[in-house]
Amino acid sequence: MRSGWWLPGLRRGAKNVAMTTRPAIGIESLTKSYGDKHVLRGLDLKVPTGGVLALLGPNGAGKTTTVEILQGLRRRDGGSVTVLGHDPQRSSRAWRARIGVVSQTSADFKDLTVTEAVSHVARFFAQPADVAATIGRVGLADDARTRASRLSGGRRRRLDVALAIVGRPELLFLDEPTTGFDPEARREFWTLVEDLSADGTTVLLTTHYLDEAAHLADDVAIVLGGRIVEHGTPEALARQAGGNRTVSWIEDGAERTERTTAPTAVVRRLAERLAGPDGEVPGLQVRTPTLEDHYLDLISRHHAA
Repeated sequence: MRSGWWLPGLRRGAKNVAMTTRPAIGIESLTKSYGDKHVLRGLDLKVPTGGVLALLGPNGAGKTTTVEILQGLRRRDGGSVTVLGHDPQRSSRAWRARIGVVSQTSADFKDLTVTEAVSHVARFFAQPADVAATIGRVGLADDARTRASRLSGGRRRRLDVALAIVGRPELLFLDEPTTGFDPEARREFWTLVEDLSADGTTVLLTTHYLDEAAHLADDVAIVLGGRIVEHGTPEALARQAGGNRTVSWIEDGAERTERTTAPTAVVRRLAERLAGPDGEVPGLQVRTPTLEDHYLDLISRHHAA
């Protein structure tokens, strides 16, 4: 049986460090162009210390460029940016030691075991986390002596997370972190992020899994056309999808659906007409609007404009 990702001593779902008024990330009027292509057009964003923010947007919206500027990997054209109180363009080694990054490209440690790789990275930090505890925290205790080259894609991704958190980062960037994970591993990873956040780590998450953003994020920011077009809690954004509910059922062997603001009346009518001897309507489901509904509606309207 493989180890889970939860670190004993942390209370799941509880913030041990309150979010402060000083933002971990502050962006004002950020601009960036590549030749005559304007990628960022005055983007504004604040991420509170200790919070989890999901940055969403389709390919080409400016999401990746924004994150690269925040990490000090790309220079901006205009606007102001502060990350942990410093301008990333003038970042020092000490500043870089305060952030952790899980990118879509894995670090090249294929010839090292899991323990060797994490120990190697830990040496670059003044006060790293315990190597064995970090490996256990990401669920790789059973693979501690396994070479990175022999790990499956999902477990290689867990190693990437261990490498990013062994330095005890104040700010953690997670770029599509659960790509290649099976459903169980995704849920375990969500618990890890919740534990890190509860311990005071600020997290900036980019993901194409809208259920992941809805589950993990305190706030969601949606990037379209180089600007933040929506920013709020997942629940608040989901409510903007409208008051309609979708009622679905099976009739004559086919699925039927109806969008309505009065789902109870629809269900009552269906029950009178279709309920079987057990009183159940075949395949009956009532679905409320989700963050994904609102996001897809925004994308559709943006492309139609």
